[in-house]
Amino acid sequence: MASAQGLLLIADIGGYTTYMSTHRMSLAHAEVNTGRLLGTIVDAVPGLELVEIEGDAAFLYREVGSSDPGELLEEVARSASAMHRAFHVEREYVARNLCPCAGCKEAAALTLKFVAHVGEVATQTIRDRLKLVGIDVILLHRLLKNDVPLREYVLMTEDLYGTGSAALPPAVGRVDPDIDGFGRVTAFYVDVHELDPAADPLPAPTWRGRLSRTVYAAGAGLPYMLGRRGRGRPTATTG
Repeated sequence: MASAQGLLLIADIGGYTTYMSTHRMSLAHAEVNTGRLLGTIVDAVPGLELVEIEGDAAFLYREVGSSDPGELLEEVARSASAMHRAFHVEREYVARNLCPCAGCKEAAALTLKFVAHVGEVATQTIRDRLKLVGIDVILLHRLLKNDVPLREYVLMTEDLYGTGSAALPPAVGRVDPDIDGFGRVTAFYVDVHELDPAADPLPAPTWRGRLSRTVYAAGAGLPYMLGRRGRGRPTATTG
């Protein structure tokens, strides 16, 4: 088992529990749509490696070299902005496809938040899958429960924030959650919408795109309805 310094990032879909509380056909489509949304998030950051899909979240990582620290916060901001935009473009297609079920229409209420950290991790590969363990991995996951007063944000540990806060917008908030096993921890957050204020408005879904998502949800949702499939790795997105 090798040890390395790593950039750790979790992209977590908000509103997932309510979204999945529905009847069988809607649940099947909700499973398919969530998998597609997670796939879109992962595809948006090819420089980060997918460690695992954790229910409603994608856990991503890359090893940090000795020349990287000054650029880490900029990378997190850029990655979060790219994932957030890709997520909402796809979410809008899902919510506006031609299927009337709750598993499609209620996707409009889903949000996306991020937690990021830099720390020491032990890495191992099992059956071609990267696994990460270590105290910093535990800290990252426990920070998902916090008191940030925003629906969509990027929360950074003090270790990561100290690598270059100039990459962030001026309005940076601070929280000091009491984390089980760690005590009082200082972390900083920004509104994810402020990471790229010059970004173009999200494109309106095309008729062709809406139709393709409808067909995809109907076909891919059938195995879920029949109880023959559970979620694995996210499906790559298509236009």
